[in-house]
Amino acid sequence: MEEREGEVRWDGLCSRDAAARRAALDTIGQAVLRRAQSIAPGTAALPAARDGLAEALARLLLLAKRCPFPDVREKSEAILGGVQELGIRIPRPLGHGPSRFIPETETIQVGKEDATMHTLFAESFATLGRLDNVTLVMVFHPQYLESFLKTQHYLLQMDGPLPLHYRHYIGIMAAARHQCSYLVNLHVNDFLHVGGDPKWLNGLENAPQKLQNLGELNKMLAHRPWLITKEHIEQLLKTEENSWSLAELIHAVVLLTHYHSLASFTFGCGISPEIDCEGGHTFRPPSVSNYCICDITNGYHGVDEIHASPAGSVPVSSTESVCEVEALMEKMKQLQECRDEEEASQEEMATRFEREKRESMFVCSSEDEESAATRDVSRHFEDTSYGYKDFSRHGMHVPTFRVQDYSWEDHGYSLVNRLYPDVGQLLDEKFHIAYNLTYNTMAMHKDVDTSMLRRAIWNYIHCMFGIRYDDYDYGEINQLLDRSFKVYIKTVVCTPEKTTKRMYDSFWRQFEHSEKVHVNLLLVEARMQAELLYALRAITRYMT
Repeated sequence: MEEREGEVRWDGLCSRDAAARRAALDTIGQAVLRRAQSIAPGTAALPAARDGLAEALARLLLLAKRCPFPDVREKSEAILGGVQELGIRIPRPLGHGPSRFIPETETIQVGKEDATMHTLFAESFATLGRLDNVTLVMVFHPQYLESFLKTQHYLLQMDGPLPLHYRHYIGIMAAARHQCSYLVNLHVNDFLHVGGDPKWLNGLENAPQKLQNLGELNKMLAHRPWLITKEHIEQLLKTEENSWSLAELIHAVVLLTHYHSLASFTFGCGISPEIDCEGGHTFRPPSVSNYCICDITNGYHGVDEIHASPAGSVPVSSTESVCEVEALMEKMKQLQECRDEEEASQEEMATRFEREKRESMFVCSSEDEESAATRDVSRHFEDTSYGYKDFSRHGMHVPTFRVQDYSWEDHGYSLVNRLYPDVGQLLDEKFHIAYNLTYNTMAMHKDVDTSMLRRAIWNYIHCMFGIRYDDYDYGEINQLLDRSFKVYIKTVVCTPEKTTKRMYDSFWRQFEHSEKVHVNLLLVEARMQAELLYALRAITRYMT
């Protein structure tokens, strides 16, 4: 990408070599201070110079607050201090940490992580050029985070069928389906960084026809994947000069499903805007007079900060919450005993599945939830009225997809690995880690086998998509998942942009935030696998 004159270059900061990072920061500091001196009070400056400085200062704020390397944090703080001495207002963070739902004091603090987490943070920073808020919430579960980062790095940056700018644009298209401005903002920056044409960002109609043709598959995968047929695949593969190869299409499908499900995680965990992005910082002075640069790295945001209570906005007595946990454990015990005593017939199992699938269509919140505030991202996709809510309100029938006929393990995995080598293996590892992850705890209880509960959550999500496991008794779902939990699951998976803190607070009220993040990992992977199953089955049918 052509470098603009006077542009601050950040690339060297991604180096794993401390000397190279220091050299890069010295260069950045000199460029920022020169620009700051040119617009110091009493000097004339072009608006572009001011905008450029504001962007650079916001990025330095991110480094001072969120870089895993102490030398970078300290140097960034010093550069900001130098700018402040010139009489220029510096930014300060907004919000309360990486999540709007989880108090910052209960998340992992950068600079206080253990050796394992530091390695993950350093790897993430070196790969992405930042330590983003998704990583800072996912790190509750380091084993999963490591797999997630490895997979995402491969999809976006390693050798593959699609050019780099296409990959980020497809990420934008997918995230925009759920109005996820957090992910859209990140990938707009990445798209431009790898040489993407800024005109494409004015609307999908400005992108190449080949990408426009992907719009139909994007919206169906995001909202109604059961409607995908081999004819949709054929249209993409046989469109003459704008056609996709099978390998390119597999890459695109994996990217679309990855970012649809990551949008679910972003909203489900209340991920805050990045410090250097819109909504993550402000240049307005705080409401106290003794605020100084040292406060930035100490996490102080001024007296106007509102500290969220861990209990959230849903008042509940601790006794009631403890009873909730005890009741759930007792149900798990009773269900295990029933399994040992008798087994339902295949006919009864099928009936229970159809009942659960039908009931899941009508699970919705009793309140008129409002979507989280987002910038307008609709220009990145077409048919803005198309969504899951239309299906549920009109009571349309979802056909049953039997896993015994087409499964990830027996069919999808090998297809992906054949057309996009190693990705099938990476996805399979990520699915298994999310599904099998356990610390054998439930709230305050230890040595608990949670496999029954994890399977109920996974299978409920697949049930909402019409996917049935013949060997599972769907009657267990109503025993283990109460209404508030079902509302949360349905919202996060199907209409994540409508997720609210009240929903997050309302389920499993005595459980740790790490356990609620664990639930979100199950939702992310179960949703991604469900979308993939429908798309890969259609591709398989086209090929045969």
